[in-house]
Amino acid sequence: MLGTGTVGRNVAGRLAELDHEVTLGTRDPEETRAREGWEDVHGVGVATFADAARDADLVVNATNGAATLDVLALAGADNLAGTVLLDLSNPLDFSRGFPPTLLVKDTDSLAEQVQRQFPEARVVKALNTMNNELMARPTTLADGDHTAFVASNDEGAKAAVTALLTELGHTDVIDLGDLTGARGMEMLLPLWVRLMGTLGTANFQFKVVR
Repeated sequence: MLGTGTVGRNVAGRLAELDHEVTLGTRDPEETRAREGWEDVHGVGVATFADAARDADLVVNATNGAATLDVLALAGADNLAGTVLLDLSNPLDFSRGFPPTLLVKDTDSLAEQVQRQFPEARVVKALNTMNNELMARPTTLADGDHTAFVASNDEGAKAAVTALLTELGHTDVIDLGDLTGARGMEMLLPLWVRLMGTLGTANFQFKVVR
């Protein structure tokens, strides 16, 4: 798990509850261990980005979208080669305040940029269209009756991530095809942010009715 913010900690903690061996990657492991709230992430180790990614069966990118490419470079291209890389991040640009705009959109996506920079990684986009609590525990809202999306150029990697989402409790996972599907997933975020302001909560989700 790359990233020690609320997304990384919540998803890592949930995966540890499900008996996965999880290591959180960070720039400074000692600083992270000293941080308030770290003790709440039971059963999760902490290491540098490179050590967390090395020999991992699956790497989860839970970093700030603006820092994603830099963090993955610190994790190391060799450590990511051949590895399923689940990208949860969003390319949000807060440089002009709130609400944020997108750093990339329309004809490209952050997930595609990741794939181009790390061509041997098996990148899968998923879970970026919901808050971190629902990523980890979807049944806390509407008994899990809401929709997650996946997109990847690698069918095997997509199947592995879909199985992991099912294990987390996601019951409606829609395959959007290759990694260009990440464009629409990331472009949902301006709508998500507006809904959060309108509803006064981040505890909501999208449901595709068909």
